[in-house]
Order: sequence, then C-alpha cells, then structure tokens
Amino acid sequence: MDHVSRAAQLFQEGYSCSQAVAMAFCDVTGLEEALTARLASSFGGGMGRMREVCGAVSGMLLVLGALYGYDRAADAAGKRDLYARVQAMAGEFREENGSIICRDLLNNPASDPNPTPRTAEFYKKRPCRAMVESAAEIMEEFIRNHPIEK
Repeated sequence: MDHVSRAAQLFQEGYSCSQAVAMAFCDVTGLEEALTARLASSFGGGMGRMREVCGAVSGMLLVLGALYGYDRAADAAGKRDLYARVQAMAGEFREENGSIICRDLLNNPASDPNPTPRTAEFYKKRPCRAMVESAAEIMEEFIRNHPIEK
C-alpha cells in the first residue's frame, strides 16, 4: 500500500490527521507505529484542537524531521537546510489547499479540547481526509526526489 492510501486508511480508522500522516511513513522512518502515534498525538486538530497549524502538515513535518533533520545543536547548515525544506513543503501544501491553518481549512470551527465523534457525517463534511492525502503525497514526492542518506 502506498503512503497516501495508508495515511487515508489510518485517518478513517480514527487516528488524527497528524498521526495518520506520520504513521503512514513508519516503514521509511523506522519508528514504531505506537511511538509515532504518541509523538504526533498532540498535533491533531491543529495542535490540540486549537485550530492552528493543520495536523496533516505537522505530521508531514514530523516525518521530514525524522528523515532529514539535524541532531547537533551547532549544525547551522543542517538547520538552515531543514527550515528551507519545511518552508517549501508547507508552501506547497498551502498552494494546493489554500492554507496550512486548520481553522481556515475547516472554515473556522469551534476550538475546544473535546474531540469530534468520528461518524459518517464527520467524514462526509470534513476535508480532513483530503488534507491527510495531500500532505502524504507531498511527503512521498519529496522522498522520491531526495534520496535518504543514512
């Protein structure tokens, strides 16, 4: 199964946007799904349902950091390169979807800590699955065009 389909499937199973995107790439990051789900869990709903940066974008960037991030505080070039990649990928998502901000993508829904029940109506009304697929597609294309050096 490709990463885009896997991310959509995970979202449909009830994982948040950030978890679905990040977990879809566990085969590439080498991270365990349970750990990845926990690492990405705070970013759902635009960071804990505050409707800030879209969880799908956060999940995509979590994968980016796992694969291409820097790990030495003094690595200024690594930080610069990563931040340039973050900005490019977020820009691509914004261009495709109109924003990287959850409240804009959802047309300004309520912000509270209570998760929205995952009903058929939820999946029908929300654009979240499309956002998950978009972020996973951007990440998959990035990996294809930038071989991972380990």
